[in-house]
Amino acid sequence: MTDWSFLTNHARALICIVRDPGVRLRDIAAALDITERSAYAIVTELADAGYVVKQREGRRNRYEIQRQLPLRGSLGAERTIGEVLDVLVEARALDAADPRTHAHTASHGPLSRAQWHWSLRPQR
Repeated sequence: MTDWSFLTNHARALICIVRDPGVRLRDIAAALDITERSAYAIVTELADAGYVVKQREGRRNRYEIQRQLPLRGSLGAERTIGEVLDVLVEARALDAADPRTHAHTASHGPLSRAQWHWSLRPQR
């Protein structure tokens, strides 16, 4: 069976950038289990599309996400990238803060927005 994720590498790279605007491409590549060259291509595509602005700070880049832009594609046009990232990053932070979330929700119905669990690395 092949590994897959509900989130694309582009979305997962944006999550890395939200968490640390000064993140290195090497760290994005490691988190996504891809090559640095692929991470560079993804961040460049995001910048070319206007979702990320690169700013040079010394020898490193700092990234700023343009949160007001709509999602790409017809299904997500009514939501901004910032709204989606808020949900994804908030859910991960809340899940990390309370490891009992999954055990609790298994017996108490569907997960709320704040209880979603997102992982950057695909499960193997």
